[in-house]
Amino acid sequence: LSAISSGVKQVREVLEKGKKSFENGKRSILFIDEIHRFTKSQQDALLHAVEEGSITLIGATTENPSFEVISPLLSRCRVLRLYPLTEKELENVLKRAMEDDILLTQRNLKLDEKAKTLLLESSGGDARKMLNTLELAVSLHTEDNPKLIKADVQEALQQKHIIYDKAGDYHYDVISAFIKSIRGSDPDAAVYWLAVMLEGGEKPEFIARRLIILASEDIGNAEPYALQLTTAAFDAVHKIGMPESRIILSQVTTYLAGIPKSNAA
Repeated sequence: LSAISSGVKQVREVLEKGKKSFENGKRSILFIDEIHRFTKSQQDALLHAVEEGSITLIGATTENPSFEVISPLLSRCRVLRLYPLTEKELENVLKRAMEDDILLTQRNLKLDEKAKTLLLESSGGDARKMLNTLELAVSLHTEDNPKLIKADVQEALQQKHIIYDKAGDYHYDVISAFIKSIRGSDPDAAVYWLAVMLEGGEKPEFIARRLIILASEDIGNAEPYALQLTTAAFDAVHKIGMPESRIILSQVTTYLAGIPKSNAA
């Protein structure tokens, strides 16, 4: 199931099927993508099935499950953290795509060494980002037997920003990159991803809400004032709107990126 498009009704239907299978001696696996987007009532609906063992629940999330998954459900699960892929692992994924993907093999694609390096470095350890960028770069060529060069990859990376979709996967990739840049105390990268979101039409209130969460989750008692500042920023962007809100959000973003971090709270 996708937590974005599924409601309580769909969850209960799946759980009912799992219960019938369990009574027949079979245990079902329920995979929920973006489980953090489920409401409390949707997550509550999973509890009984998990407790009785009629389903094996696997939930995927890009958020901190301690904040986004209800405690009763989280206490019945094991949290496994997936780390970004190494450059060698990404290279293996790329090699497999070049050799096994039907469309790429039909085009007899060749990849320049500098283009390959940029693909690997720009993905941030995310194979999906790398393959999406490769797909966009290939689409720039209409001829057979294309050879991708560094400029093609650069153009594809720019196009990814242009096609920013508030309802699509790239939307969540960008907000994740934005938050990670602040966590990593990199104000330049944080402002860059902020600009990508605003240029793509993201609502400033959405970004301000994410900054409030970050102020508590990632900065916490290392700088308690951060929560007051982000709350004030949300109120300010709500009152002022665009385009001036970009200045307020930039100010707060660079401040949060530059101060100490702590998740001890």
